[in-house]
Amino acid sequence: MPIDPPPASRPSASRTAAIRETARKDVTRAETMLTDFISTIFDIPVSGLQINLDQYSLNSLNGFFGSDGQEFFFKFHQEEGEEEMTGEYYRADILSRAGLPVDQPVFLSTLPGEQLLVYKRRSDPRFSDILFALDQSDDETAIDLAVQAEKALNDRILKVAKATLTPATPDQAAAEPIHRLFHERLIDPRDGRYPGGRLASFYIGKKFCFPGQVELGWDQISRARPVINGVAYRRSLSEMFDLAHERYAPRNMGDAGGIVAHGDAHNANIWYQRGDNGPALAFFDPAFAGDKVPSLLAEVKSTFHNIFAHPFWLYNPEMAQERYRASVQYRDDMLCIDTDWQPSRVRLRLLDAKATHFWKPWLRTLSDKGMLPDDWEDVIRIGLFLSPTLVMNLVAGSDGDRHNPVSSAIGLSVALAAGSNPVSGSDLFTSFFQKISP
Repeated sequence: MPIDPPPASRPSASRTAAIRETARKDVTRAETMLTDFISTIFDIPVSGLQINLDQYSLNSLNGFFGSDGQEFFFKFHQEEGEEEMTGEYYRADILSRAGLPVDQPVFLSTLPGEQLLVYKRRSDPRFSDILFALDQSDDETAIDLAVQAEKALNDRILKVAKATLTPATPDQAAAEPIHRLFHERLIDPRDGRYPGGRLASFYIGKKFCFPGQVELGWDQISRARPVINGVAYRRSLSEMFDLAHERYAPRNMGDAGGIVAHGDAHNANIWYQRGDNGPALAFFDPAFAGDKVPSLLAEVKSTFHNIFAHPFWLYNPEMAQERYRASVQYRDDMLCIDTDWQPSRVRLRLLDAKATHFWKPWLRTLSDKGMLPDDWEDVIRIGLFLSPTLVMNLVAGSDGDRHNPVSSAIGLSVALAAGSNPVSGSDLFTSFFQKISP
């Protein structure tokens, strides 16, 4: 039952933002605030509410509560400046009608600043939890089952994308909420100023701390030519952000049409359902779902966060510090980063599944219809680059968030390699783009 108060009663500040901020400092207080919020907005009794502070809750909160003898799971996603935004949120019905597997909430509020979903509590694990275990396992049977489920989900995503692909006007493309995950994190939400938003608060003017007590400022980091594990790249960090600001402007993103898509299908938003015929995957938390999601943007975030962000460095930086080594040098306007990080076996198999069961046939479909822009690789690359840099502050040290010098170096190396072609040679990303090229 959607809850959407009339405009006159809309809050001037975000209650979800206040709760999320409180949870960082005082979980007990945040649980009390959430109990009052949920019971008031949905007019239901709430008991035993517990917030689940896991490593995937980068921009959200989730947890459990009871009501009238039933158990529920709640989740909300919260963006900075969200109360100033307009548009529709949490359109699970769009995904369901199109044929995508999606868990339907029992209660939802779609009002900016008060968005929240409530589901019946399930015993299924999230796909992220299954894969985290497999990152540390050689269980080939379990890996095979996970990859089988990933292939089946991407087959359905592809089928729906083909069935729902339509031209999108600049206004239609700009109206999709998925831009809040990308372009709107580059700008000030109030006046559109660039650089602003997370780009400014995370990086501009900040000091980066790397292994060996190497400290570099934003002016050095942003203009330097990247050299990652001996491979030189064409674009600097600032050039990638500038290109993202221009190319990812919402009105520019409809040139490859629009499709029905979840838009934020990282694996912590996917249930892993075990069954007699093997596991199946189902979406939840469709905060950024839409029916004209820019077709080259729809699966970018899931591609990065489900594969290139693992193992460990983005979501478990303390584990990365224990398991990997990294070194950083700055010389002759070059940023040289060397690491021994590699994706795990299961992530490489998921990458192959994503490439062959979605990206390659999808790009071929767009090409056959004359809807594939000439700069398609840049569009995907920039989305892959923005996925880690704007979801969490990658700076280590006093200006950072959760990262340490090793995980910061790994994160920057992966993001920089994602966003630009090498001057020469190859890497994990060039292999991926060769595989998916139509």
